[in-house]
Amino acid sequence: MAAKPDPAKTRAYIDKAWTTLTRSMDDCASLADPKLLTRPVLYVPSQFPMSAELGQIGKRCNVDVRALPKAIDQLGDIDATTLPVQGLLYLPHPYVVPGGFFNEMYGWDSYFIMLGLVADHRIDLARDMVDNALFEVQYYGGVLNANRTYYLSRSQPPFLSAMMVALLDDPASFHNTEEKRAWLEKAYPLAVRNYEIWTRSEHRAGDTGLARYYDLGSGPVLEAQDSEFYRGVIKWLIAHPSENPGYLLKASEHPDDAEAARLKTESCDVRASKVCAGNWVDGYRLTADYYHGDRAMRESGFDTNFHFGPFGGSTHHYAAVGLNSLLYRYELDLHDFAVQLGKTADAERWSQAAAARKAAMNKYLWRPESGMYRDYDFVAGKPSDAPYLTTFYLLWAGAASKEQAASVRGKLPLFELPGGLAMDNLPSGVQWNSPFGWAPTNWLAVSGLDAYGFHDDAQRIAKKFDATIDRSFAADGTIREKYNMKLGNADVKVTAGYSQNVIGFGWTNAVYLKMQGVLDGAAEKSSAAGKATGTTP
Repeated sequence: MAAKPDPAKTRAYIDKAWTTLTRSMDDCASLADPKLLTRPVLYVPSQFPMSAELGQIGKRCNVDVRALPKAIDQLGDIDATTLPVQGLLYLPHPYVVPGGFFNEMYGWDSYFIMLGLVADHRIDLARDMVDNALFEVQYYGGVLNANRTYYLSRSQPPFLSAMMVALLDDPASFHNTEEKRAWLEKAYPLAVRNYEIWTRSEHRAGDTGLARYYDLGSGPVLEAQDSEFYRGVIKWLIAHPSENPGYLLKASEHPDDAEAARLKTESCDVRASKVCAGNWVDGYRLTADYYHGDRAMRESGFDTNFHFGPFGGSTHHYAAVGLNSLLYRYELDLHDFAVQLGKTADAERWSQAAAARKAAMNKYLWRPESGMYRDYDFVAGKPSDAPYLTTFYLLWAGAASKEQAASVRGKLPLFELPGGLAMDNLPSGVQWNSPFGWAPTNWLAVSGLDAYGFHDDAQRIAKKFDATIDRSFAADGTIREKYNMKLGNADVKVTAGYSQNVIGFGWTNAVYLKMQGVLDGAAEKSSAAGKATGTTP
């Protein structure tokens, strides 16, 4: 029997969960990878000496400690397929993982987790998270999808500057202004270096002046241990020929050398990858372009969705609303950092970059006929014909005019359900489409609505979201990765792609606290208004 929802009990779970989900390099449980069956390996930057401390970790935890083969300047400098075995990448400070088989520090998860840590006054751990992200930039080429070697070819949605702002804005983060400035002086060039990932040619969305998601590797992702996922994609495409954008390629199950050489270019390397070799169903394999889209989809964090093509296979064809909103905010943050550091020329450069991106977003992403922002397929030269919750990212980033924000706010009925905000209004059976909703996208929408003065909407959605978490927790004593916003609970039945609803869960815990802050703030304002007028609110 489900218990009665009780926010106090949910809150108590979250308090304990921070400790449960915290990892560090001297904790042997942190070094295991549930996604791999091999003996754990810990890789350290090539510049690091093999210290006695690292040696002790290796012995105590029964892991191999190895140096990376060379220093990394930018993503893609090391091809992870050339490493003898995949492993964990060293981080110097403790960090909070999402939960379940996500036993490493993830890129965009960490921003939302950090917001929760700040809200819960766990400032030391919040600062550790930011410092780890900066360490990744310095030694691994950027904030990674997560600190595993098989992620050395891709990043995740760029929240680093926002993490820095959250830390800098909390008075408890630094002992004094001198320490704060010294920290920013070291962090600023690393923040710039991380930003430059998104201005590289690989991440440009054609000639739009906008960015796209793009993984620097090719073929099936290295974290895939078998062909189950990709075979499922092929089966779905065969069963839905009218919805296949051209992801299928006629090919043999056991190609000869000549066909294998052709497939290396047109699909993937069947001789080098057992997963690639197994990605065959009824005479079909997947195209190389699909694999690029699949990898880009994973960099976007929206794995798996049908918004950017079936199974996200066309993600790299889009100038994405969400990504460019984040980069606009990133450019504004870099401007503010430069001002604080007295870097006048830098500040002007970032101001110009933000203005140029905003103009490009208005040109390619704003759709006045639908009154919202839409992702732009720069390969086909047309906007997406479907709404997506990322349209609210522009409000979070402060990139929308008052009129645009009001118009986007008017589209809430497309997304709002009894349990909160779903990703869209087009059910597909995968986890990043309706009726499923997620903590990060709900928070960015609520925060954006609140920032533009739509307080009633922000409070209503915050209340719905937290009520969903409370109901689900009362039902089974867990907090989950995602929720069914139509039912307002954790009953998530995914019929294609990844089907698990992982327990933990870092960003859900954090956003629950942030939503509570919105509601508490509204209650305080109401109480103050009541006292001022002599009435009881």
